[in-house]
Amino acid sequence: MGRDVPVVVFSRDDRRKYREKVRRCLDVFAQMLRESRFDFERPLAGLEIELNIVDAHGEAVMRNAQVLAAIERPDWATELGQFNIEINIEPQELGGDGALRLEDDVRARLNHAEERARSQDAHLVLIGILPTLREQDIGEGTLSANPRYRLLNEQIFAARGEDLHLAIDGVERLDTHADSITPEAACTSVQLHLQVSPEAFAAHWNAAQIIAAPQVAVAANSPYLFGKELHRETRMALFEQATDTRPAELKTQGVRPRVWFGERWITSVFDLFEENVSYFPALLPLCESEDPRVELEQGRMPELHELTLHNGTIYRWNRPVYAVVDGVPHLRIENRVLPAGPSVADIAANAAFYYGLMRVLPYAQRPLWSRMSFQAAADNLAAAARHGLDARLYWPGVGEVPAAELILRRLLPMAREGLAAWGVDGPVADRLLGIIEGRCIAGRTGASWQVEHANAHGGDRHQALRAMTLDYIERMHSNEPVHTWDA
Repeated sequence: MGRDVPVVVFSRDDRRKYREKVRRCLDVFAQMLRESRFDFERPLAGLEIELNIVDAHGEAVMRNAQVLAAIERPDWATELGQFNIEINIEPQELGGDGALRLEDDVRARLNHAEERARSQDAHLVLIGILPTLREQDIGEGTLSANPRYRLLNEQIFAARGEDLHLAIDGVERLDTHADSITPEAACTSVQLHLQVSPEAFAAHWNAAQIIAAPQVAVAANSPYLFGKELHRETRMALFEQATDTRPAELKTQGVRPRVWFGERWITSVFDLFEENVSYFPALLPLCESEDPRVELEQGRMPELHELTLHNGTIYRWNRPVYAVVDGVPHLRIENRVLPAGPSVADIAANAAFYYGLMRVLPYAQRPLWSRMSFQAAADNLAAAARHGLDARLYWPGVGEVPAAELILRRLLPMAREGLAAWGVDGPVADRLLGIIEGRCIAGRTGASWQVEHANAHGGDRHQALRAMTLDYIERMHSNEPVHTWDA
């Protein structure tokens, strides 16, 4: 959904033509999979990071256009809300000191962007949900100027036929309504990309689904929304509800949500694209002139525009991505479960944990997904989002265990083995995975630190959240990992 789109009104004929074109793309995609036309010379890793924009008081400011103009770099882009921007880091190899160079590269880009943002009386924050965000900050008027966001907003509400109902039960309860999808902009994440061959895609996607819960448990950083303490990773429930095209009646009928964990293990990447076409009506039925069959017959690799656009409006927590670079197609898994922050060091550690596990679990002789139900993986993710490191997670051969214990005893050794297989230098792997270990031992994530710090302030909740946010920003810039922060 990164593509710009025109402001249009869709007719019934547009939707019919788009459906036909999407199915033609799906048929061509199946042929390409059979004929092994995909690039996989070496495993590559890349990431996207979303950030919030605040003023000197830690409050959201609607200034992304001005900040982006000041940054003046092509790797930065708008996001849904005027208080968001995003940076895209090109895929690269992790071997040797690649992970360290990636961290240094991200820090340098963020430091440059922060310096430029200050010229606009603004600051950038890496955090899952901005704690000072208020309901009055969220409305159609705060959508970014790019037409694709307004068109997406119109189509989601046309499908719903009514306002969004945001209802989240956590430590406290949030129950409110919204007349635009802008609450989604409160969710700022880190998205990890891993290029995978078609033959290995299913095993990698299944593994990514299983480790999503431990990822969220150890990286939780979104405890507040509109001044209320909810889940340790509230961003997940908010994102699910803020993009929901289903009124209550369709939910009751079992219609799938567009933010989706899925419902089964897969045997091919084709399963995911086929589900997208079968289960979800088009939100943006925009057809391009390319005929994918003709492109393939003439020896060119089709972009599959309609299929990829449709895929971009279905927000799987582990999303398949098809892309063509320099005339060669490839497949990626986009891991979408992680919040932004707290520091670049923490982001690098979260990435190392993920990539290490993804170098081991897909290749196990007896795969984990053959030993646990898909529903158990989904339940694990829900528990991790709600409770963070205090969650109890099911794991084959172990049963139900505390998340921190599972990570320390089972997953960190696997991740270390995986980073070694990637060729990551030992000291680099030790430092990054040591951050994950430190969080588990201290029982401290970004979410738990935020709550402890805000509670220590006491008094008026918003003032406490504002003071905490300013302290958070200062510590974020130190690049010290969050488990070392004192309350």
